Amino acid sequence: MSPAKRLLPQQEKVGGENRGNLLDVQHLKMHFPIRTGILQRTTGSVKAVDDVSFTVKKGETLGIVGESGCGKSTLGRSLIRLYEPTGGKILFGGTDVTTLKERELGLVLRRNMQMVFQDPNASLNPRKSLGSILMEPLRVHGIMSNKEDRMDHIAEILQTVGLHPAVINNYPHEFSGGQRQRIGIARALILNPELIIADEAVSALDVSIQAQIVNLLEDLQKRFELTYIFISHDLSVVRHISDRVGVMYLGKLMELSDKESLYEEPLHPYTQSLLSAVPVIRKKGSIKRERIILEGDLPSPADPPEGCVFHTRCPYAMPQCKSEAPLFREAAPGRHVACHLFN
Repeated sequence: MSPAKRLLPQQEKVGGENRGNLLDVQHLKMHFPIRTGILQRTTGSVKAVDDVSFTVKKGETLGIVGESGCGKSTLGRSLIRLYEPTGGKILFGGTDVTTLKERELGLVLRRNMQMVFQDPNASLNPRKSLGSILMEPLRVHGIMSNKEDRMDHIAEILQTVGLHPAVINNYPHEFSGGQRQRIGIARALILNPELIIADEAVSALDVSIQAQIVNLLEDLQKRFELTYIFISHDLSVVRHISDRVGVMYLGKLMELSDKESLYEEPLHPYTQSLLSAVPVIRKKGSIKRERIILEGDLPSPADPPEGCVFHTRCPYAMPQCKSEAPLFREAAPGRHVACHLFN
């Protein structure tokens, strides 16, 4: 029996047998206060995530893309409550995790929702061996009191992610970048979670290693019925691994659609500009995709534009866009967009 299937017999899965929405995010906000002066008075806020809503179905992969600084990573950390959200709700298996106390948070959220970070060098303790790193979550959650059982389980998890159990006493600096990311995946997997948030999990790796890690994630998803939120700026990788894709800009969700519809016929002007920058091999006789070059600089999230946050760079901006924020609504079956062109 595989380790992830036998690991937590006493753990109640929040999703149960329901194949519906595992995660339901409603109007999530994450604003960081700006403090100035000797008294450190709050004079403003950085709206890193501003009124974002979406759902994630059990067993699917939702990709989140956008420019650097658009709030992707902040969104991921807010979902797992590494950051305390400023507003909104995060319903995980029907439970609003934004209202949970620390002890309840550990029981309901921490064991069922895990994260793979972008930089394994920063997320792995350099003073601890691989065995100690993977032992810690088992110890914190009181799983498998027998040390031999824990070590056996750690060895099985290492084999599952493609590492030999013989390296269990090695330290993070003794591994390559790809191996360290496999350790990060093993640490996320060891508690048998339902949802894994991968925050730029392959962006720091060589292309060949990226392919190995993406294939590993897909294999683990099939074997252990995992649900993913895959955060990345690499549109090609997101298209490969995702079922649906959400596009963020300046803390807001601009478009959310199944991947084929979004990549073949993007609705939002920002999505169109992003995809126009991706090199593609055109078939003979096919129409060349028009290159859309955005004018102006990305506005500051500390002082976002009034109305639609994209109107300062949008080639199709209308007077309405400058004063009225568009609603994020369904423009076609299964396709949501925040744009006055579709409102």
